[in-house]
Amino acid sequence: MSEPAKEPVGTAPFRGRPTSAGEEVQADLHHHGDAELAPGLVDLAVNVRAGAPPPWLRTVLHTALDDSAAYPVAAPARAAVAAAHGREPAEVLLTAGAAEAFVLLARALRPRKAVVVHPSFTEPEAALRAAGHPVTRHLLQAEDGYRLDPAAVAEDADLVVLGNPTNPTSVLHPAADVAALARPGRVLLVDEAFADTVPGEPESLAGRGDLPGLLVVRSLTKPWGLAGLRVGYALGPAPLIAAMADQQPHWPVSTPALAALTACTSPAARSEADAAARDLASWRAALLDELPTDVEVEGDPRSSFVLLRVPEGPRVRQTLRERGWAVRRGDTFPGLTGDHLRVAVRDPGTSRAFAAALAAILAAGPPTPRASPDRVPEEIR
Repeated sequence: MSEPAKEPVGTAPFRGRPTSAGEEVQADLHHHGDAELAPGLVDLAVNVRAGAPPPWLRTVLHTALDDSAAYPVAAPARAAVAAAHGREPAEVLLTAGAAEAFVLLARALRPRKAVVVHPSFTEPEAALRAAGHPVTRHLLQAEDGYRLDPAAVAEDADLVVLGNPTNPTSVLHPAADVAALARPGRVLLVDEAFADTVPGEPESLAGRGDLPGLLVVRSLTKPWGLAGLRVGYALGPAPLIAAMADQQPHWPVSTPALAALTACTSPAARSEADAAARDLASWRAALLDELPTDVEVEGDPRSSFVLLRVPEGPRVRQTLRERGWAVRRGDTFPGLTGDHLRVAVRDPGTSRAFAAALAAILAAGPPTPRASPDRVPEEIR
């Protein structure tokens, strides 16, 4: 298994991959959907529940603010998360969002060969590179529906990272295929930040304490609209959890975030999240039904977003922006191109309006270039 890091190491250099136009670029691993937003734009770029948290959760958070004069006490929230997934408290690490878990793991381990399965959320790779670890990319292919073949992942990798469901492809890999990547001597990091966007969470490994080296990272951001609160957790073998905890400062998770963890992992809240996931599935179907025929839907979307491929993607994305729509560019995800757009699932009315705007832009095509006023046409010279 990857060895604990003994000393700081430098940052590895990184080169990008070709875009759809063929030129090589520097991939921006820290570009995220929130960078696409601006006042007046309809947000289809961020995969977070639209609007504020539900009223009952806002009440929980307001109460927690009154308790914030004291230092945070994490034990009740850790116990609640453990109970929700059938784990021991020692197998739970509470974090300031899922992103912190990736940084903690990168600091706690010194992998000999880290493999990141792409296209996927880029923060795990960014965290590994920032800690000085070289990264090998395993690229899933569009012609295969971006589906995982566990036998194709490098056998000698002692750290494997993937998302399920995967951001940005929205593909849900079978639990058996993901579990097949676990083995002694390897850490298998599964980013399940979007697991609760799928009704019943059928492919989640969060409760699998029997798989060697499995680390599952979860977030409350998506179903509860809590991106600004930074609430997440990791589930894994107690020694690995302890090694990651050693990289945290004291009191890493705030009192309001701890209150949210306790409340949102209760049976009633989990039932509400599952109902929301079922609504989301029908909203996603409505979006797919409305899309113009010259838009290609990549993979088999199962989460709160869809990955689209459109002709002249950069122009289409910019024109959408000019008409009031923010979507997530795809070319900062390894393995994708400028023609890829990630679009968040919203209510059917919003999706219909978006699809109509997209159809109009595609039908109009690129603007006709104007002739330079000082250039005389060849035929009248």
